[in-house]
Amino acid sequence: MKIGFGCDHAAVELKTILMDHLKERGFECVDYGAGPGEKVDYPVKGLAVAEAIARGEVDKGVLLCGTGVGISLSANKVPGIRAAVCSEPYTAKLTVEHNNANIIAMGARVVGSELAIMIVDAFFDAEFQGGRHANRIAMISDIEKKYSREA
Repeated sequence: MKIGFGCDHAAVELKTILMDHLKERGFECVDYGAGPGEKVDYPVKGLAVAEAIARGEVDKGVLLCGTGVGISLSANKVPGIRAAVCSEPYTAKLTVEHNNANIIAMGARVVGSELAIMIVDAFFDAEFQGGRHANRIAMISDIEKKYSREA
């Protein structure tokens, strides 16, 4: 699986730790995030990963900023993207199982590196359960279509 990483300047160190961890697990990681010493606006990096998923360049994404909220909001503007901010592993697992999330977002100022590793592991180890949850994902897609400028 190919994973896109995006972050702003607040999360460069955590991005590196998580990319190294997932590479050790056998994932291919693509870096769309800020580099050391580079100041960037989180919407730019959230959009880069979301668009890469939409184009099929990567399968899923990991987004990081100070809280995880801002970068996830920008990613969620792209149709078909379901980015969820998670600060613990249980929510990360369920956001895949129930919401078929394709991006996990975290705050580098909220979670430490060991907890962040547990969160990404829970996210990438989970599988979408389908069934009644697929109906709800379809409802979310209908909302996107209703408000899409391209519709």
